[in-house]
Amino acid sequence: MNRREFIIAGSATLLLAGRAQAVDAPLSYTEGLVDQRLAAGETVFVDFYTSWCTTCRAQGRTISALRDENPAYDAAMTFVKVDWDRFSNSALANRLAVPRRSTLVLLRGEDELGRIVAGTRRADIEALMDLGLS
Repeated sequence: MNRREFIIAGSATLLLAGRAQAVDAPLSYTEGLVDQRLAAGETVFVDFYTSWCTTCRAQGRTISALRDENPAYDAAMTFVKVDWDRFSNSALANRLAVPRRSTLVLLRGEDELGRIVAGTRRADIEALMDLGLS
């Protein structure tokens, strides 16, 4: 194998390995989805977002990076994205008293394990996600 073939083969292997570790996209919210998942005994990480919100995008990038780095998050919890423009007056948003978009809430059973409102610090988001591992 010459040098060029070696580099191409190595690059292809790295690309395929990266794709194999890619996490599933979060579930898109529909009425009752979070309650169904909680009733099934799942821990649910809920992301209230809008597509035009820069804070929401920053949170989303951090959540995706953390999920890519630690597969335990996906094994331990279900990720659900709630479009604030569509569901700001939903039963879920009202029950949780979500004040605005860019709110992250971690739920298990009847309990709220934690929340972040408009925060983008990686350490804070990681600490919230870590609560779902226990």
